[in-house]
Amino acid sequence: MKKNLLFSLLGLALYTTVFAQSSGPGSRSREDAIRGLMDTADVPGLCVGMVQNGSIKYVKAFGYRNAALHQLNDTATCFYAASLAKSLFAYLVMQLVQEKVIDLDKPLYTYLPKPLPDYENYKDLAGDDRWKLITARHCLDHTTGFPNWRQFNPHGNNKLEIFFRPGEHFAYSGEGISLLQLVVETVTKKGLEELAQERIFKPFGMRRTSYVWQPAFESDYAVGHDKNGDTIPKVRNRTAYAAGSMETTVADFSRFMQAVLLSRRLDPAFRRQMLTPQVQVGGWKEASIFDSSIAVQSKEMHVAYGLGWGLFASSRGPAFFKEGHLDGWEHYVIAWPEEKSALIILCNSSNGESMFKELVEKLGRTTLPWKWEGYWPYGPNAKLPESVLKPITGEYDGKLKAIVTLEDGRLKVTSPTVNLSKTNLYAIDASHFYLKIMDTRIEFVKDPDGKIIKAILDDEGEHYELKKVR
Repeated sequence: MKKNLLFSLLGLALYTTVFAQSSGPGSRSREDAIRGLMDTADVPGLCVGMVQNGSIKYVKAFGYRNAALHQLNDTATCFYAASLAKSLFAYLVMQLVQEKVIDLDKPLYTYLPKPLPDYENYKDLAGDDRWKLITARHCLDHTTGFPNWRQFNPHGNNKLEIFFRPGEHFAYSGEGISLLQLVVETVTKKGLEELAQERIFKPFGMRRTSYVWQPAFESDYAVGHDKNGDTIPKVRNRTAYAAGSMETTVADFSRFMQAVLLSRRLDPAFRRQMLTPQVQVGGWKEASIFDSSIAVQSKEMHVAYGLGWGLFASSRGPAFFKEGHLDGWEHYVIAWPEEKSALIILCNSSNGESMFKELVEKLGRTTLPWKWEGYWPYGPNAKLPESVLKPITGEYDGKLKAIVTLEDGRLKVTSPTVNLSKTNLYAIDASHFYLKIMDTRIEFVKDPDGKIIKAILDDEGEHYELKKVR
């Protein structure tokens, strides 16, 4: 037992060391830029990988896997992959298409032993025969007509509905990926985890990646952090979901991207089909908000969706991408097939997306369709000494009550009046602050002697003046 444990520890150490960053002026400059962005955007943890000309050239971990426990990330730290899981599933499906196990354009119901509404998870579709039109292509290019998830049904009924004729236009949907998973598992008579292990994880050397939680992950895993930097309890998925139950590492996902770029275990013709535009996108990826500037950007950058991947025209040539998002987890992967290059960003913080635009521009030497993605850049985060912050602390009273405290060099505000739990205040300057979790601005006003006497709040159109009482 001790011998096996020793070999496991040595293997993990080698796994991490292989991807240690080499020293040099260029790498230091890159890492200084990354750390500077993390500091300004208030991101506690991040991992970055780079593939260049088909080779993995850079894999590096930054910050904390658990900030509360001061545990540092490393390149073997398991991250919840969120929707990055969909891109890996798409690659697996294309392997099945190549083998003629699945046809992209054959209605999915024909692969199933009973009508789709007879399955408990799809009983809501009874009475709408458009489910007979849905194909694997529709699932992979997000044109099924399903909402992202039924709990986000705009009718508020938590039902799975088809909102437009399948294939008609783009609307990102995890429900479509889940339907395709049901068909794949039925046809192959194998579960998703088994298929992924034999077709992707093991062949590509992804030893710390799985669609279900593994005991081996317990030794080194990340937790998510919310916008205030507080840790979010870890979810250990026991059931494999193609749409988002996967755990991976930056080293492993870099290996996957390398395999995609080199078309490993997939004929180049099928990879080209996977990365060929199937549908143009609209105003926003969730198809629930329309903004003219977003639509203009998506049109100018030729944003489209392929089979499992987003596509756009970058200054470096055609690019494909996939993002991942859940509270505490924000990831972005972008690749340039003509260069056989990719940039992998895994972030265990809800503030991560606010730095993705600048991070991709610095590391990827191109911009991305950040408006369409909703990656609005971070706001100010002035670093002020405690001598400036301390006089602001205290109790403020008026139409609502607020209490400002100073903890670990950071101002925090709480309000029992509006049930606001302890929340970070971000400094614009020495007198003006804002909250990230809501559209709230606060000005702390001084008297002629320089003493803080009140706080003026602008909260989503509401104006409050609170007198400092203590």
